Amino acid sequence: MQNLLIWNLQGNSACKHQHRLPGSETLPKGIVAKTSNLERRPLWGSPKKTNTSKSLFAVAVGIKQKKNVDKMVQKFIGSDFVVMLFHYDGIVDEWKDFNWSSSTIHVSADNQTKWWFAKRFLHPDIVAEYNYIFLWDEDLGVENFHPARYLSIVKDEGFEISQPALDLGKSEVHHLITARSGRSKVHRRAYKHDGKGVQCDDNSSGPPCTGWIEVMAPVFSNAAWRCVWYMIQNDLIHAWGLDMRLGYCVKGERTRKIGVVDSEYVVHYGLPTLGEPDKQVRRQSYNEYKVFRRRWKKAAESDECWGDPYPQQRQGQGQGQEQEQASFWTQI
Repeated sequence: MQNLLIWNLQGNSACKHQHRLPGSETLPKGIVAKTSNLERRPLWGSPKKTNTSKSLFAVAVGIKQKKNVDKMVQKFIGSDFVVMLFHYDGIVDEWKDFNWSSSTIHVSADNQTKWWFAKRFLHPDIVAEYNYIFLWDEDLGVENFHPARYLSIVKDEGFEISQPALDLGKSEVHHLITARSGRSKVHRRAYKHDGKGVQCDDNSSGPPCTGWIEVMAPVFSNAAWRCVWYMIQNDLIHAWGLDMRLGYCVKGERTRKIGVVDSEYVVHYGLPTLGEPDKQVRRQSYNEYKVFRRRWKKAAESDECWGDPYPQQRQGQGQGQEQEQASFWTQI
């Protein structure tokens, strides 16, 4: 029967070049549901009318940060976001005392990072209906952050990948690119002229000076997320090194399409909330970073059909910049 259906499809000349998703070849095209979403459906009756232009806020959480997470969720629930909590400590029931808990998606797996959860539960076809995906850490202060205003700025600036700036006086800041500037609404590059390590000026064309963001509070357009999801390695759960490659996932020049929003900013408390002891987690993260770099290098060299839009990274300049990353952290 299956062979007959495929023969009928191939026998019609108008259908020979029609693209069908793998596995759906034996189905009529109109019945194929290509995407899904995170909306709950009632067991009976009609669903409540909802705003179809929602975005998604996803955050990895532990019960120790319950009060701070509540403040974060309140901001996004009030701005018509779908909220998804990734519980890395296995504790879910103790969140039920919040009014918003019943309308939030809860996913639980012990001792996993937000990237582990995202790779498995935020497939691009699942989040296809959401304009923007916020994939945040739990240790962020949001007193001066308003999601709706943030998205308005992101759209006006044409950012496909962005993050709010960090309050320099209250935050743990690792990179100059993320530090808030009080003189601008947004910024796309950092400046550094101290003669130590990598120097950044208006001629800089890539990380760590421009064309990237840190990933404690990244915001992705739907199109950018589809690319980033593919780049997340299934077994590298800390995702170190991913930040420096984000420029490959925007349509257009990375120095324009990736930026930091200064007027809507957050505090990064820098709490070692996942894993004990923290030193072992950092060691594992750095080991994964080296693995990711090797994989990228091998993939770039072996793919004869791929052209690198930023070839200087393959000639050593970008790699040299990345090697300076550890010392660059201290130059704040």
